Amino acid sequence: MRLWSWLRTPDGIDWPRALLVALSVTLVLALGVVASTSAASFGLYNPAWDGTSEFRAHVAADDTVEHDLVRNTQAYTEGEANETVAFVIAPDEPYTDDDAARVQTFVENGGTLVVFENFGEPGNALLADVGAEARVDGRLLRDERYHYRGPPMPIATEVANHTATQGVDQLTLNYATAVGPGNATVLVTTSEYTYLGDEETDLEEVEDLQAYPVVTTENVSNGSVVVVGDPSLTINTMFDQPDNAAFLTNLYAGHDRVLFDISHASDLPPLTAAMVAVRGSPLAQLGVGLVGIGLVAVLVRSDRSTLKRVLTRYRGQRTTATAKALERSPDALSEEEWAERLRHRHPEWDDDRIQRVATAVSRATHDQPDES
Repeated sequence: MRLWSWLRTPDGIDWPRALLVALSVTLVLALGVVASTSAASFGLYNPAWDGTSEFRAHVAADDTVEHDLVRNTQAYTEGEANETVAFVIAPDEPYTDDDAARVQTFVENGGTLVVFENFGEPGNALLADVGAEARVDGRLLRDERYHYRGPPMPIATEVANHTATQGVDQLTLNYATAVGPGNATVLVTTSEYTYLGDEETDLEEVEDLQAYPVVTTENVSNGSVVVVGDPSLTINTMFDQPDNAAFLTNLYAGHDRVLFDISHASDLPPLTAAMVAVRGSPLAQLGVGLVGIGLVAVLVRSDRSTLKRVLTRYRGQRTTATAKALERSPDALSEEEWAERLRHRHPEWDDDRIQRVATAVSRATHDQPDES
């Protein structure tokens, strides 16, 4: 039964049924959106203001690099480390010893690790595990003079000359913290009117204002570690603010592969998680392939059954038409009906001969004088 026929009645459209169809379609679309998006802060598939879907899409659209989602740190041991950059954005949980060891080996083999962290301890713990000296402070940076929409969103105006800062004149921060560099090289600092505090801090109680580092880079073994004291640089609402997108692009420029490390972050949406799981498991890929082959086989069998029914119906109709033609008076037969009769009586004749005879007989029959 066709959908349109099901929706129609003798009096017009069956509106209750139409409403049911509309609600069903809406429900399916809504479930699809829910299954393919995330609401987690810093989520790579979160399209809201606090997600990082724009950053992920920006990397995915770059034909010069490949990108992978890392749900298991085993991915750090695959591929060429010295051609890979890994982004760790505000991890929710600390890395276990085994996980940290894999990341450390990745850096030792020449990989680039970029850690975005402000107030969480997992980021600092990971930096210590891989042998980096830089650490995030954890207190809120505020700038009463140079800011975007308020003191908690300072504009970092001091930018060093480095490959990671090419084309970058400033970074627009959002609830950032300072980075204690140790022996690391400072790439970006705030203005000299910045202080560390919180929403309750009284500016008059601040002893001094100064510039604070917010981005550092350092060599660790054969690799490098970049520390950014503001994971919000990557979120959708801040990605296009000056000059955040350019800076983030520079961080992976020159590499062949980008890893988005979500192994210690919020879960992926169900459909994406399933896709990543299949890509990472040869056994799962085999299972999906077998299911696909089974579906194709079912569809092919279904198509053959449908074709058989159509041919049977067509042949039945043709046989009926031929029988009717045979029952009619020769004088009343048309040229096509004469052809059907000849095919029935002389199956050994070819189509050209049947057509010639049918034309001749039809003309002879219809050209006879009326004897009445």
